[in-house]
Amino acid sequence: MNALTNTGRLARLVLRRDRVRLAIWVLGTPLLGYALAGSVARVYPDEAARHGYATTSAASLVARAFNGPIAGTELGNVVVAETYVTLVLIVALLSTFAVVRHTRQNEESGRAELVGASMVGRYAPLTAALLVVVSTNVLAAALLALAFAGGGLPLAGSVAAAAAIGGVGIAFTGVAAVTAQLSVTSRGANALAAASVGLAFALRAAGDVLGDSSADGTRVDSAWPSWLSPLGWGTQIHAYAGERWWVLVLPVALLLAAVALAYALAERRDLGAGLVAPRRGPATAAAALLGPAGLAWRLQRGTLLGWAVGIAVLGLSMGVAADEFNAMIEENPAAAEAISAMGGGADLVDAYLAAMLALFALTIGAYVVQALLRVRADEADGVLEAVLATAVSRGRWLGTQILAAVLGAVALLLLAGVTTGLGHGLVAGDPFGRAVDLGGAALLRLPALLVVAGVVTTLFGLLPRWSVVLSWTVLLLFLLLGQLGAVLDLPQAALDVSPYTHVPSAPAVDPTAAPLVVLSVVAAALLATGVAAFRHRDVPR
Repeated sequence: MNALTNTGRLARLVLRRDRVRLAIWVLGTPLLGYALAGSVARVYPDEAARHGYATTSAASLVARAFNGPIAGTELGNVVVAETYVTLVLIVALLSTFAVVRHTRQNEESGRAELVGASMVGRYAPLTAALLVVVSTNVLAAALLALAFAGGGLPLAGSVAAAAAIGGVGIAFTGVAAVTAQLSVTSRGANALAAASVGLAFALRAAGDVLGDSSADGTRVDSAWPSWLSPLGWGTQIHAYAGERWWVLVLPVALLLAAVALAYALAERRDLGAGLVAPRRGPATAAAALLGPAGLAWRLQRGTLLGWAVGIAVLGLSMGVAADEFNAMIEENPAAAEAISAMGGGADLVDAYLAAMLALFALTIGAYVVQALLRVRADEADGVLEAVLATAVSRGRWLGTQILAAVLGAVALLLLAGVTTGLGHGLVAGDPFGRAVDLGGAALLRLPALLVVAGVVTTLFGLLPRWSVVLSWTVLLLFLLLGQLGAVLDLPQAALDVSPYTHVPSAPAVDPTAAPLVVLSVVAAALLATGVAAFRHRDVPR
């Protein structure tokens, strides 16, 4: 038996376990790319609009940091500038989560030990996961290239843009293979991989901010930090602007080097162990851990802190950029109309701020899903059975988890509003007033997040085995409908499916109580349904 024995069978097992997730990934990425490309084409329909976008993007340090460098005035250049960061962050995180799920998480749950008792090579589980994730990235990139080309963009540039995005996913597939060897838990491995994505984003942003603009001000040449980042490599391909195909060698080289390192590290550790030793806890537990509330806080505080830091930084950045953004689009009526559609109201600054708060609410929805799906992980790992063997009832335990997730969402919403208002107020001259105004406006998004929590709880209560996939699918649907529906001119009946559609777009418009009350009632009904279903179903061993 060699080190790769039965790799093919394990790859088929990975496909069997993740067939729904992978299908959503492979089909969702090109669909999202096609929708975003179509909306950009409508907002910037002619050469004059695209020239204005290119010059203002090249001159704006904020636009460079968040969107990346602009490579020209063709429609494809604008599409890449507007869609690249969103798509690469999605594929990078999906790739890392998938690799960790089928390596470190299998060891953590004991599944790897059971599989390893048969005729399986030492490297077979890791290799099977890598083969499936790399193949998924390649297939999704191929369909994305067809989607871009189907939207009227040149074929060569479409292939280059899609390959750049797929290359980022392939690069971070290798990174996750290494982090899975370092941490003893899947949560730790995912955190290390996510931190690497954040570092890559920061290096890419620094390189683009420090880059030089061309003589005509319509393109940016990134500085050296971008070449240290897999996210920066994708922008250096220069899709739709004289493609540099050789850059695609870099993510493949990183994958091969990372896989070799992962194999070497796997040789130096025991099954179930990590190369980074876990920190020893205190000899006695805190009194708060005697109840489910203290346990929920202990488990969620690290995740909440990470989300808080990210949202605070983004909030300040988005607030400071408000006036600069207004200047950037004031000469582009189509872009102004799109921002007004997303944010509501005629005042472009307030519409921009409302759109940013809506985006924060959608992002915090991911935190709510992540926090509540921990209950499913506890059930699948057998932790829940041990907890329910004590004096803690089902309703009390699940209610505590829901309360912890909701309070975390409230804190993050308030932080997003206050930091965005503070950033804008520092520029406008009224930091305290704007912080208070936008903090209150952000809290108006809470009923929509309660609906998200209700959906996750209902799925957990009624369909526990499918709750993870369906919860993330529903959130993605809300993202497409709530954030892009107006730009894509979808019918109102489709837009109304998302709870975010019914939230008043403060501060651009005056809020009304009726939709917030209706959303709260819907959320309460969903939460009650989920709790009742959980109390009356089996908890599998």
